[in-house]
Amino acid sequence: MKGLVCLLLLLETFVFVVQHQVDGGLNENETSQQFRSEDGRQNPPQTDTLRDEASTDSQQNYHLCFTDIHAALRELTATVTDQKGNIREQKTINRELTTNIRALETQLREQQTFILEEMNKKNDEISNLTLRQVELRKENRDREIAFSASLMQSGGRYTGPFTTEITLTYRNVFTNIGNAYNPVTGVFTAPLKGAYMFRVSVYGHGGKACAVIVKNGKLMVVAYDDQSKGLSNSSNGVVLILEVGDVVYVRLWSKTRIHDNGNNHNTFSGFLLFPLR
Repeated sequence: MKGLVCLLLLLETFVFVVQHQVDGGLNENETSQQFRSEDGRQNPPQTDTLRDEASTDSQQNYHLCFTDIHAALRELTATVTDQKGNIREQKTINRELTTNIRALETQLREQQTFILEEMNKKNDEISNLTLRQVELRKENRDREIAFSASLMQSGGRYTGPFTTEITLTYRNVFTNIGNAYNPVTGVFTAPLKGAYMFRVSVYGHGGKACAVIVKNGKLMVVAYDDQSKGLSNSSNGVVLILEVGDVVYVRLWSKTRIHDNGNNHNTFSGFLLFPLR
């Protein structure tokens, strides 16, 4: 476009110069006529040869100038036509680019919407997962049930024999997760329904040593040993299905005795295997 503007300026300048030359030639003819009139009055008439030659040269120059103008105009017209074609092509390209840009913007908006929806879904999943984790932690805390204890907190002594059965109280508590075991009464109370593992061990010096695991007043298993001389040692265990509130404890049989000291030979232990519905 800059070249086109420059060409138009040059053409305008050229036309101005030609017009000026033509006007100058006309003025020279008028001046020549005046001079000839004066010369006719003052001098004898001259030949027309010089005048004819000057007129012919002026006409030729005039025709040459206009021929050049027409050529320049044709060239300018061709250039303008090419520029119009280029402009039309550029407009077509711009329209295509605009269409492509709008399509890309639409795709970008769709992708942004999809990403936001997926992020919201993930956030919801994370929130639900977090709530579930909290619930699981609470459930796990409720399921964390285990205890283990021995008879003597310090020193050493015999327990028994007695004329009737007694409930043994294991006061030296090693573990009592969930606080389901009571060391004052020696009774374990099930806080939830489930399968529980219980185990008892007995130890004595000579004679009979016997202890039994009892559920809700009913004998489950017996740990028994009878040595007239030397050490008596026995243990037993059982898996029980307990409802909430069921009780489990250990009883010492009548006419038997056990011995314990700092070595903690006599123990009572239990824990939840898994809950039941």
